[in-house]
Amino acid sequence: MPRLDSASLTAAVAAACLVSGCAGTRPQSRALSGARPNIVFVFSDDHAPHAISAYGSKLVTTPNLDRLARDGVLFRNCFCGNSICGPSRATVLTGKHSHANGFLRNGNRFDGSQTTFPKLLQQAGYTTAILGKWHLGTTPTGFDHWMVLPGQGQYYNPDFLTAAGRQRIEGYCTEITTDLALRWLESGRDRGKPFLLMCQHKAPHRSWMPGPAELALFRDGDIPEPATLFDDYSGRGPATHQQAMEVARHLFTFYDLKLVPNATEQADLTGPDKAVAALRRRMTPEQLRAWDAAFADENRAFRANPPVGRELVRWKYQRYIKNYLRCVVGVDKSVGKLLDYIDRDPQLRDNTIVVYSSDQGFYLGDHGWYDKRWMYEESLRMPLLVRWPGKVAGGRRLEALVQNIDFAPTFLALAGVTRPPEMHGASLLPLLEGKTAPWRDAIYYHYYESHATHSVAAHYGIRTDRYKLIRFYEPEHRYTELFDLARDPHELRSVYGTPDYQQIAADLEQRLVALRSRYGDDTGDLGGCDVAAGIAGVQPVEGGARLRVRGDASAAYLLTMWRQPITGRAALRSTVQPRTTGEAMLVITSGDPRRQHVRCGVDFGKRQLVIRLAGGRRVTQPLDAIPREGLAMELRFDVPRHTVELSAGGKTLRADLPRRWSDISSFGYGTGDNPAEFTPIQVER
Repeated sequence: MPRLDSASLTAAVAAACLVSGCAGTRPQSRALSGARPNIVFVFSDDHAPHAISAYGSKLVTTPNLDRLARDGVLFRNCFCGNSICGPSRATVLTGKHSHANGFLRNGNRFDGSQTTFPKLLQQAGYTTAILGKWHLGTTPTGFDHWMVLPGQGQYYNPDFLTAAGRQRIEGYCTEITTDLALRWLESGRDRGKPFLLMCQHKAPHRSWMPGPAELALFRDGDIPEPATLFDDYSGRGPATHQQAMEVARHLFTFYDLKLVPNATEQADLTGPDKAVAALRRRMTPEQLRAWDAAFADENRAFRANPPVGRELVRWKYQRYIKNYLRCVVGVDKSVGKLLDYIDRDPQLRDNTIVVYSSDQGFYLGDHGWYDKRWMYEESLRMPLLVRWPGKVAGGRRLEALVQNIDFAPTFLALAGVTRPPEMHGASLLPLLEGKTAPWRDAIYYHYYESHATHSVAAHYGIRTDRYKLIRFYEPEHRYTELFDLARDPHELRSVYGTPDYQQIAADLEQRLVALRSRYGDDTGDLGGCDVAAGIAGVQPVEGGARLRVRGDASAAYLLTMWRQPITGRAALRSTVQPRTTGEAMLVITSGDPRRQHVRCGVDFGKRQLVIRLAGGRRVTQPLDAIPREGLAMELRFDVPRHTVELSAGGKTLRADLPRRWSDISSFGYGTGDNPAEFTPIQVER
């Protein structure tokens, strides 16, 4: 793999531009074309508005983002529609909520054939580029030039995917992404065209690894603690008690908190802590020396006198939040460099709109949490700052309820491109120009990825300027919450079901139904089925003779919980129609249905029986033929013997159940990205 240092970036950009089709460099003095503005869209990852001083943060000073707010417009109420990285990015590109763009959860693959705003700008004569984080699993489309991180990417010496192949660039990711953007602005774009530049940072995403220039920050004194650091989650439903994102219990000692494991600890590492050695090997000797020196004194003090109880929680919070804020400072510096470059040329400055946002908010110890995902305020909110000299009056604060579905229509409106009717969002241009125009009075939210990292239950809801109603719809989390944000801004006590809010709740429930209908979202509303998340929808076929299950991920499922878990033997039977090239599975699980599954069924594309087990293990057996009228499957399991047996098409496949399973608590249907049709499962006990 090619490895470049920062001094080689110019050559890397030039080579990538040649492969991806950028036009050659034109003279520096050439005037920008037309009245259509250039668009510089800086997009960070997990940057909460309350970590920006322009939004009133008491944690950090962000002078360059403040400069953007001072010279432009700050949106006080910008919200995401699904608070997780990949889905938010897909929404930004398409202007559509997750269920409509097909990217519901991390791990999905973005359908690059669908309409996106970069494609439409490209067709309208813009030259387009994206640099930095992509995180959508497929090759970027709609861009003349792209250099993107694979997956989450790395903070130090990151790899970049390009049309010419994979390149490793030595340095710190935020600085590299900024330099790539500046060099494209200087020498990679077609100066005869307006441009779209998407500069997308990895920071401040977990694992919160600051750059060398920020390692010394925040070493003196403590960062203020949030009022809800020791929240006990009373006043809310069970999902808040059963998550796995608490500062107190779920941060990893070495990966998250930056201690260095000794030889004894190295042998017993679990989870993300096992990645620490690889992260350290990735650094150059100079980078590693600077890193270890920055944390050495604090780490020695911790090991010499480790805190306990609440003092340990406070120590974890300080270690986490300081590294997060160090990453934020790096992003703020990046914004400053881009603004400085643009502002040096008055013509470029006056014809360029600069937008800053992040894919969602983040918990900065609020409610004792880190991460995002919830519809609660800290993860729901996004920063949104917009500067357009001479066109948008600076220093304004707007209260309108806007969402990331509005970004694509706005960029199109700036270019004079008609908004496609399938886009859910609306252009922010009237708001930016100070015009009085009809605007939404409520926003819609739907989070799907419950059976994954941090164990946040699937939910959807509606938020107005004062109230928020959230519906949790999984079998173990089937309840509704209502918050009066004027009286309870920290969302500590749900008032759903209380007499004073009965009419308000009824009104919000009706409005939520209307919003779901307006956006065409039938996910999470599955005809009374007991459903665990990870499924896009189910539709009865021929009056319920079959169920058409539509998956939203490679391991989607639809589960029903038994009233009494099975501790002995049982069998499940269903006939599946060969109308997919993917998998059709019968699924069983033990304990929490959001946890480990055993999936047994047929892979139509490979024409084989499959039993999928934990850790990616699987057993298979070829099928001779698949009857046109459908394949009858029988799944038998024996809990005491810890065995499972799948029979179909004259073949039988056997495997062992996980030894720790003491019962089977749920069963149901499994599929992948393609739909599959099943007859209703018949159970023999």
